[in-house]
Amino acid sequence: MERSLELGNVTRVQEFVLLGLSMSPETREVLFAVFLPLYLLTLLENALIVFLVCSHTELHKPMYFFLGNLSCLEMCYVSVTMPSLLAGLWTGPYHVPFTACLIQLFLFISLISTKCTLLASMACDRYVAICRPLRYPLLMRPQVCLGLAGTSWLCGRVGRTRCLASLSYCGPNVLNHFFCDVSPLLNLSCTHVALTELVDFLSAIIILWGSLLVAIASYVAIGRAVLHMPSAAARCKAFSTCASHLVVVGIFYSAALFIYARPSRIEAMDLNKVLSVVYTVATPMCNPVIYCLRNREVQAAFRRALR
Repeated sequence: MERSLELGNVTRVQEFVLLGLSMSPETREVLFAVFLPLYLLTLLENALIVFLVCSHTELHKPMYFFLGNLSCLEMCYVSVTMPSLLAGLWTGPYHVPFTACLIQLFLFISLISTKCTLLASMACDRYVAICRPLRYPLLMRPQVCLGLAGTSWLCGRVGRTRCLASLSYCGPNVLNHFFCDVSPLLNLSCTHVALTELVDFLSAIIILWGSLLVAIASYVAIGRAVLHMPSAAARCKAFSTCASHLVVVGIFYSAALFIYARPSRIEAMDLNKVLSVVYTVATPMCNPVIYCLRNREVQAAFRRALR
């Protein structure tokens, strides 16, 4: 009761100060010159994939349908975090209103949850294509693909923002990060955060670990099926496809699980920022190259679009 009265007499934080990636002006200039082209390249790559998948009938297949959804997601994903990263590099530490910070956090958590479930759906698609090829047209018919994609986008609404919004932030208001993330906000709260940390941990268990287990089970089954293929060429082709997918899944989940799937606040914020750059900047930029632009069908569609 006394603690509630104390918190009621304390002025709540109305805005946060994001420190960004670096405090050094020289370093910020170099990083801005690096990250701005990366951001524009990411948008261009993913927009190209969406355009090719929508405009070429030969790409109207389940695999490319999911890749188009992933590219659309990546454009939204980087547009939530990269503008604040670039703003911090351009101006240095800058002020973000409390409401805007929570909106950014809600969008980020929603999109990262959607990405997890979408990657799991893509793994299931590859499992059916390789392990159940004769039943693939039936099992992955358009209604099923739409259901999986719709479920992935709806899963993004299972967020944890309300718990963080209900906490009291009495000061200081400086976030050692380049966007509003879960751990920096937990570190600034002046109320007891055990329940919020538990909700954060359980959400990570359900969404991150759940989708990761689905992806792992799918790729293990794929690996067993590939090893029993009689043709060496078929094994090589299947392994090359799965290897590229596994690289993306491995990098994304490794960084995300380290940050979000631990029931405690992260004190090493510099490490947190580096890992955040990996899955908010690097993977959205690399995904189109790994998944699509190396694909012969996509390359053929791209050449026809140029002509």
